[in-house]
Amino acid sequence: MFAVIKTGGKQYKVAAGDEIEVEKLDGDAGSALTFGDVLMVGGDDGVTVGAPVIEGASVAGEIVGQKRTRKIIIFKKRRRKSSRRRNGHRQALTVVRITDINAGAAA
Repeated sequence: MFAVIKTGGKQYKVAAGDEIEVEKLDGDAGSALTFGDVLMVGGDDGVTVGAPVIEGASVAGEIVGQKRTRKIIIFKKRRRKSSRRRNGHRQALTVVRITDINAGAAA
């Protein structure tokens, strides 16, 4: 069984046992969380697509840890103007292990 969830402005296709990296969520390692925005659920009996979400469906997971991506450098230069700007950014991520998919009324 798989599901498509929405979190952090992005969509992720997940199945039980998957580990995904999502935008930073509050919580410590080992704490449980629930994703309520389930857009699609699929399995052996077919696929259910929400409009826009499936009522009563949820995906349960547990936080594995918090981490940050590698640093990216933003460099802007205006030619012939002696103007340049250098900036860096590291995005904060949360690693989540999917434990269960509840299809709700769709199953």
